Amino acid sequence: MPIEPTNMTFPLWGLAIFILWTIAVVIFLLAVRIRHLSAGGSVKDFSTQNDDSLLWRLFRVQSNLIENLPLYLGVVFLLTVRGVSGTAVDLLIVVYILFRLVHSAIHIAGLDPKFRLFSLVIQLSCLVALTIMAVL
Repeated sequence: MPIEPTNMTFPLWGLAIFILWTIAVVIFLLAVRIRHLSAGGSVKDFSTQNDDSLLWRLFRVQSNLIENLPLYLGVVFLLTVRGVSGTAVDLLIVVYILFRLVHSAIHIAGLDPKFRLFSLVIQLSCLVALTIMAVL
């Protein structure tokens, strides 16, 4: 039985952006690792916790994206299966994805962690609101 294609909704576009951003960060991390090794750096440096190191910050950003992807994927699944949509859903998705990207950029740039915390609070608020909308 063939599966009918579904129109791309805001939650699905958000998922596509999330995945593409994660891939971009992984590619950036690989490039920085290769550059580090080419300059005589050690593989042991990859796990050295150092917030001043771009290598470490990229590793943490990549890990954080991988940790958060299942949460967003679950919300998208609930919204899609339940057929929940509308302006409020679209707006929350846009805000969530925007602040997910901002969160990563703040971390990569090594800016004050308070900004990341602010971004995380906004993201979690969006996910909670979207989850409530999906199940009610």
